[in-house]
Amino acid sequence: MRIRPRRRAAVRPLRRVLSAGVVLVLVVPAYACRPELTPPGAPTPWPAAQARHWQWQWQLSGPLDPAVDADVFLLDPVDTTAAQTTELRSRDRRLICQVHVGSVRSADPDASRFPDVVRGSAARRPDSRWLDVRSWDALEPVLADRFRLCRGKGFGAVALADADGYASRTGFPLDFDDQLLFNRRLAQLARSLSLSPGLVNDVPQLAALAPDFDFVVNEECVRLRQCAKLLPFADAGKPIFHVEYTGATDDFCVTTVGYGFASIRKDRDLDAWREACPLP
Repeated sequence: MRIRPRRRAAVRPLRRVLSAGVVLVLVVPAYACRPELTPPGAPTPWPAAQARHWQWQWQLSGPLDPAVDADVFLLDPVDTTAAQTTELRSRDRRLICQVHVGSVRSADPDASRFPDVVRGSAARRPDSRWLDVRSWDALEPVLADRFRLCRGKGFGAVALADADGYASRTGFPLDFDDQLLFNRRLAQLARSLSLSPGLVNDVPQLAALAPDFDFVVNEECVRLRQCAKLLPFADAGKPIFHVEYTGATDDFCVTTVGYGFASIRKDRDLDAWREACPLP
């Protein structure tokens, strides 16, 4: 019985050596090709001088097309493999993972970790429920692990989706300030895990949250006539990744590119197809 601890102690260093060897095998070829490549887990930089010059892709369904002519890819961290992120990063693509922070689906791998008491009314996605964002102690460990999944797969930024439940019927008495506090805590959590934080929509709070977040992802500000409300990010030299699902790019690009947005046209299922606005 006394021998077993010694045997385990002897095995652990070997495991660490083997794990380090695997990491080196995966990382060294990429560094050999592009020495400037940011290592996995480091936060994505967004130089202010480049804010008006990004081309981007948002794909959440269908086979990933890594050949899309885009600098930035917004992807699902569960469906996207480490091999795919490695390929994209080898070509110096910036990678953002989309994490639903204000809702949970029963099919989510971590759904059982959310107590029933924090689950509210039906949310936007099929078979999903809003979360009580006031319950930080219950939500933080699960959301932190979602962020760690992003970092572990090589993403350098995270876009927070469903971070505006206060504006919907969630089943909880959430107000504007509850959501602000939750979103700011998430931005701090992302930074503590070496991820650059961004917001998906949450347009009414963008002016208040511009100092806390590095970028914003917006849906249909032209159709909804909300583009001017995104300007606090543009004025701060922070990227605005914008998508429209209807209308011709010849029509809406004039407005959004003039505002300094990175704009594309997509189908609502967010497959690989896209039509990009020309860069200024």
